[in-house]
Amino acid sequence: MALAPRLELRQSQQLVMTPQLQQAIKLLQLSNLELAEFVAEQLEENPFLEADESPTDAPEERRGAKDGEAGESASAGADEVDLSGADATKEAQDSIDAEYEDIDPSSTGSDAANQEYQTNDWANTGSGGSAVGDDRQFDAALSREITLSEHLTEQLHVATRDPAQLFIGAYLIDLIDDAGYLRDSLEDVGERLGADLADLQTVHALITTFEPCGVGARNLKECLSLQLKEADRCDPTMQSFLDNIELLAKGDLKGLMRTTGADEDNVRQMVAEIRALTPKPGYAYGGGAVQAVAPDVFVRKSADGGWKIELNSDTLPRVLVNRHYYTEVSSARANDHDKNYVADQFANANWLAKSLDQRARTILKVSSEIVRQQDGFFAYGVKHLRPLNLKTIADAIEMHESTVSRVTSNKYMATPRGLFELKYFFTASIASTLGGEAHSAEAVRFRIRELIEAESASAVLSDDKIVETLQDEGIDIARRTVAKYRETLNIPSSVQRRRAMVQGAI
Repeated sequence: MALAPRLELRQSQQLVMTPQLQQAIKLLQLSNLELAEFVAEQLEENPFLEADESPTDAPEERRGAKDGEAGESASAGADEVDLSGADATKEAQDSIDAEYEDIDPSSTGSDAANQEYQTNDWANTGSGGSAVGDDRQFDAALSREITLSEHLTEQLHVATRDPAQLFIGAYLIDLIDDAGYLRDSLEDVGERLGADLADLQTVHALITTFEPCGVGARNLKECLSLQLKEADRCDPTMQSFLDNIELLAKGDLKGLMRTTGADEDNVRQMVAEIRALTPKPGYAYGGGAVQAVAPDVFVRKSADGGWKIELNSDTLPRVLVNRHYYTEVSSARANDHDKNYVADQFANANWLAKSLDQRARTILKVSSEIVRQQDGFFAYGVKHLRPLNLKTIADAIEMHESTVSRVTSNKYMATPRGLFELKYFFTASIASTLGGEAHSAEAVRFRIRELIEAESASAVLSDDKIVETLQDEGIDIARRTVAKYRETLNIPSSVQRRRAMVQGAI
């Protein structure tokens, strides 16, 4: 076969991530504080952008123009949704712009974006417009020290797959301070979450087994006790020493000898062991940038018993595009380089205003659907969480799953039960034997506890019997799943329970 040069024409499709699309995706992932910093940079660099400092409840015509300047304001046109009545879903959808365009790259036409902003050179906007894959950001991520919260979260997902435990565990980890202590009482947390104290104690005990040893303790004594137990050194004498550790702070060696019943040498040895422990284990990990978490969305109970969802407009930066100044500058004589610069900056300003508006609308739309799906949790607590995944939300609001994933990261919802990251509300599901709605794993676990608590010595339920009962109730569950849920509840086997009942009766 002879080899010879020749020309071939091939046609192929390729998805192009335009700078504007990269920016829109980046804005969607940012927290409200990060977004405010980004917009501040853009306001300094772009001459056609102005901060919209008018009150959030000001009329649209006042916010849209300033001193005769035609302005385009970036704001969420509908910043509140009321979920109530039979038509809650339709009202939530209609109250937000129905023609909102999903900014996910898999569903956005890149050719159209190129045509509309063909003069836009993102490099002209400076550091504020860096792409998601910026090398400097990648290097910073590699060199960043892992935080205590991240370290504990990784261990939580390895230790359990139970959705209720993951929910409670994530909430408790957020409450642990930089020193590694849980300052809130489990009773108060249970009241906020609507969770059983026993479930909270189970998850808290699980967290106290994580590294660094001593993390999750509620006071110094508990922190030191956890570390001593890990070293198999917490005997009754040492426990007595811990119970009276305030005597160590006073330097009362004789008092320690008297309370522990140990001689001076043993007490001095225990003092040396205690001083070798780590009183603040959390400091071994990076604390990250300390900043207050401001909610992106508020959820309040409405007068008719439904839920009202609104954006936190106080944390949303708003910008105006100064068209009057653009008209004045673009009409002046200038060389091609200056004209291109003016056109680029004006296009960037318009796109930023549009991206901010889209971001706000998307957060409100996703949050509204989450509240609609998990209304049982807001009304009754953790045991009424419904199974939920990204696809369910994405299908309901007609967006791409990756868009929903970005929205639920680093976005927080203030509710009557506390402050939660949006990703908290996604839980696993267990199928129904009757072909109906799936059951939340937490609800099934709660039902297993109810069945066992109601049993008698003459009718102790085996795991197989529990499976039969649940299947009769329409819950499709395997025996090994029942056994796993029973173990996470710290409930003994049927044989152990029967033996305990018999001994108790004797």
